[in-house]
Amino acid sequence: MKAFVVSAVLLLAPLVAHAACAPKDFAIEGFKPGAAPGARLSLRGELVNHCTTASAAQIRVEIKDASGAVLQSKQAWPAGTSNIAPGDTVNFDLGRMFHAQPDMSTFTASVVDVRTW
Repeated sequence: MKAFVVSAVLLLAPLVAHAACAPKDFAIEGFKPGAAPGARLSLRGELVNHCTTASAAQIRVEIKDASGAVLQSKQAWPAGTSNIAPGDTVNFDLGRMFHAQPDMSTFTASVVDVRTW
């Protein structure tokens, strides 16, 4: 029975470490939507890891019209499958994932998931 308990603890330890970081431990700073030359959208910002361990974060960018209806929504992992060290930042520009529309009014970016690769 002791061997089972020890095995379970060793098996679950990485899951407990993973649970230490949450979306609130990451911040999006300097998010600047705009149009790049050639009418391509530019959705730039920095993803900052404020967690105590190296992890990655998934962000969601939503584009809404003047009434608040979501026109487009996409999710991405700015660091890909690499973890971001505590205190480090990753620059991103997700404009290439979106298509310009004349009724675009507001742009929001938020952290929606965290993972340790």
